[in-house]
Amino acid sequence: MSAINLDQKLSLFKEHWQPKTVAEFNGHDIMVVKVLGEFNWHSHANTDDFFMVLSGELVLQMRDGDVRLKPGELYVVPKGVEHCPRAEQETHLLLIEPSGTPNTGSEATAAKREAL
Repeated sequence: MSAINLDQKLSLFKEHWQPKTVAEFNGHDIMVVKVLGEFNWHSHANTDDFFMVLSGELVLQMRDGDVRLKPGELYVVPKGVEHCPRAEQETHLLLIEPSGTPNTGSEATAAKREAL
């Protein structure tokens, strides 16, 4: 048994918008992801969407207004709320989602899950 070092896990890949599972917790994936630029507008019909900024800054664009997150801050987008994450510089995030939840809200367009 050993601790999971998130910086070390983030150093193992370069691609953006491709979440990597680093642990599992009660049926949830704990993931790290690097983001840059704008993702796509989407929603999750059955799950909330958890975002925590580890480094950089993230803007969660929503139809009713934006939420800006800095390192150490988190936000939970309620299920069914359309949102579009955006980062003007490379930003590292911690995500927690029920295992198998597609990152785009749709299996057809979701990134393939990879465990580190």
